[in-house]
Amino acid sequence: GPNSRSPYADRGDTVRDPTRARELLTQATTLARREGESADVEVERLLREALAADLYCGPAHNNLGALHLRRGRVYDAAEEFEWARKLMPGHPDPRVNLALVLERAGKTEEALSAYDAALAAYDNYLPALQGRARLQIAAGRTDRATIDALDEIALRGDPAWREWARLWRIKLTEER
Repeated sequence: GPNSRSPYADRGDTVRDPTRARELLTQATTLARREGESADVEVERLLREALAADLYCGPAHNNLGALHLRRGRVYDAAEEFEWARKLMPGHPDPRVNLALVLERAGKTEEALSAYDAALAAYDNYLPALQGRARLQIAAGRTDRATIDALDEIALRGDPAWREWARLWRIKLTEER
């Protein structure tokens, strides 16, 4: 839960093995492409083993967070994304993932800030644009930036997102 101690609290200066961590991360990533509960259990084991090899492996924290989020473990997910965010300062993914967690927890303002942080780390990052625009629309908090994001999504998104963006673009311009 939110008040439990970090699972990494007692990990002092242990020996780091980044190479081993990357190998385990690669195995976990490959396995994660298969759907199903049994794959999830094994993926989690591999990611935890990767973090045991190197606590500072940002992508392993990010992937473990994504796994927690998919399984509804919001607080565990948030903790992993926080680690990933600190360890991957130039990378937007942990910030987008943190935004998703905050959104799920009903923290709209913080989620929008996390999307902004992702966009500051990587300008026009599509998953961040999509998440932010979707949340702004859901929260009734659209602005000029929402329209610009919808234009960008209509150009670069996958077909379902492009269609969504075009429909909302029409709707929002009619309202103005």
